[in-house]
Parts: sequence; C-alpha cells; structure tokens
Amino acid sequence: MTAHADAAATPLSGDALARRNALLLAAATALAGANASVIFATGAITGAVLAPEAGLATLPITVFVIGMAFATIPNGMIARRWGRRVSFLVGATAGVLMGVIGATAVVKGSFPLYNLATFFGGIYAAVAQSYRFAAADSASPAFRPKAISWTMAGGVFAGVLGPQIVSLTMNLWQPYLFAASYLAQASVAFVAMGILIFVKAPSPAAAAAAAAESAPARPLIEIITQPRFVTAAICGVASYGLMNLVMTSAPLAMKLCGHDLTASNLAIQWHVMAMYGPSFFTGGLIARFGASRVIGAGLLLTAAAAVVDLAGTSVAHFWAGLILLGIGWNFGYVGASAMVTETHRASERNKVQSFNDFLVFGTMALGSFSSGKLLTYFGWDAVNQVVFPPVVLGMIALVWLSWRRAQGRLA
Repeated sequence: MTAHADAAATPLSGDALARRNALLLAAATALAGANASVIFATGAITGAVLAPEAGLATLPITVFVIGMAFATIPNGMIARRWGRRVSFLVGATAGVLMGVIGATAVVKGSFPLYNLATFFGGIYAAVAQSYRFAAADSASPAFRPKAISWTMAGGVFAGVLGPQIVSLTMNLWQPYLFAASYLAQASVAFVAMGILIFVKAPSPAAAAAAAAESAPARPLIEIITQPRFVTAAICGVASYGLMNLVMTSAPLAMKLCGHDLTASNLAIQWHVMAMYGPSFFTGGLIARFGASRVIGAGLLLTAAAAVVDLAGTSVAHFWAGLILLGIGWNFGYVGASAMVTETHRASERNKVQSFNDFLVFGTMALGSFSSGKLLTYFGWDAVNQVVFPPVVLGMIALVWLSWRRAQGRLA
C-alpha cells in the first residue's frame, strides 16, 4: 500500500494510528516536561546565585523562553523537509545539551554559560510543544482534540518526574547545588530519543502528496487574520504567557517569603501535575462544549489563581494558586490549540502551527523577563496583578468570536 493510500484510509484506521502516536508522544511529553520542570524549579534560584545583580535572577528562564520562540520556525522547516521525527530527535538532542552545559555552568559559576544551557532547554521545549500538533496530524477531525489532549496528558508524569529529579539530586554534587540535577535531566532527554524513534509521523513526501490534493495553500496573512485564528492566538498567548509569568517567579517568591526548597519543589510538582492532569478529559470537554467555553473557563481559573496569590503568602496559598494556575493553563492552551487546527488546510499546517507557537513563545519571553523585575522591585502582589488585563482581553476575544458566529460571519 502506498503512503498516499495509507493517508486515505478510513477514519477508524487513521484514529488507530493517531491513538498509537498519541500514546508514544504522551510518554515523550512526560520526559520532555521533566526538562522544563527542572528549569522552572531551579532556574530563578540558580540565576540568583550566578547573576551579577538580583534583577537578572529570572533571566535564565527568559532565555529558555527565547529559545522556545527561536526554535518554532526552524522546527517547522525541519519537519517539512525531513519529517516530524527528525525534528523531534533534534529537539531531544538539545535537551541533552541543556543538562550537560547546565551542570558545567554551575560548576564553573558561569552565568552566561548557564543562560546558554537554558537556551538549549528552550529549543527542546519548543519541539516538545509540537508533539500535540503531530498527534493531530493522523487523526480524524472528531478525534483531533482528544489526540492533543492525550499527548499533553503525559505532562502529568513530568509533574512528578521533574521535581523529584531535583529533590533527589540537588545536593549530590557538593558544593554545586543542582549540578547533578542537570546531568540527570540530560539522561532523561536521552531516553526520550529512544521513544521518539517509534513515532510514525507522515513522511514529507506523503504529507506533500496529501497537501497537493487539498485546497491550495493561502497566504499566511489571510489565515492569521481569520477571527477564529485571532481569538485562538490571543487566548493561547494569554494562557501560556500568564502561566509562565507567575510560575517563573513563584519558587523565588517562596524563598523570599522564608519557605524552604522542598516546599517550592513540591509547589512546582503540583503545579505541573495540575497543568497536564486535566488533559485526560479536556479533549472530551472540548468535543462536548466547544473550544470557546473551555478556553473561557481556563481564563477564569487563571484569574482565580491570582486572587488566591494576592490573599496571602503561606505555603498553602502558593500551592493552591499554582494548582489553579495549572488547570487554567490546560483549559486555555489545549482549547486554543484545538481552535488553531480548525483554521488551516493540510497544505498550510506547518507554517500556521509554527507561526502560532512563535506568537505564544515570543510573547512569553517578555513576560518571563518582566517577572524577575516585577518580583524584585515591586513584589509578588505586582506579579499577580498583571494577570487581570490579559484575561479580560481574552474574554473579550471569545465574546467577539461568539458574536460573529451568531451573525453567521464565520467561514
């Protein structure tokens, strides 16, 4: 059977492949998520030790996000030319480099080298974010939200694995705090490479053949000015950007409030589990209620997280706020991702998805850098007060999209 014939298989057989890929990619997401969890749990603390001044403590996490933004377009180009699996392996290799360079930076006490490490970590994270779209590639339209959701559910295990790596290894290489943690993270990224080899993504030739039979590709500007894409992008940026803004500051804020490293590691663990745990049913919620309602619920939960954070600075407040933040991110981001898949044709897939992720991660870089300045000079309350305007903007976009739909003005 030819690749083209495979692509034209029945929805049932196609979804069988999509289920297999989603499970493999869920496992890879768990391991890649551990990379991000290690950086988020240690980045600001290590940055505070290595940085020349306190306001730069969160710069390594900003560089991590810059790495994500930098990698989105090249990742799409690699996927188009050599296939998704090659792009996945390139990303995992960057994850190995992150761990090795990170450990070296801590031992040498080099802030620039540590930023280089987190840049490679961002490349890995950007490629890992494309797993959700890869899972949708071979899925029927009805199964796509679930394929995305299943893949992201792997992050639940990242929520346990990443912080546990930090807790179990952070003091193993004395006096270099977290050096062993980064080497352990490199080993996990290497294991992920072995899993990604078995993902059966469409070959570039098969994808090109399928694209050739679909409607011709439209100019990017035409696609991204659709009301549905505009809304998805605004809500995706708000959901991911706000989550990153608050989460980046949280471990350092907990330290400044007198809480120990164990409490902050557990806070990140519960946060990451809350980020990915709902993925077991988010796809079903989208199928039942629609992406817009699920995104709206996510934005409201993000606002609720800020309210909890503003109410106090006990460990319980930090934990509860980060859990709400994680659930809000899941609903908002998975919903926005599902909405993006409704805006493009097969021939437009890679460029639209890459552009969407570039918007999300590019905006995140600003928020990540701002979080360190906000926390250092204005305090934890200021970090959380910034949450409300983007949430309002996202809700306005959803109402606007709903109004256009009611007026019959959506294609």
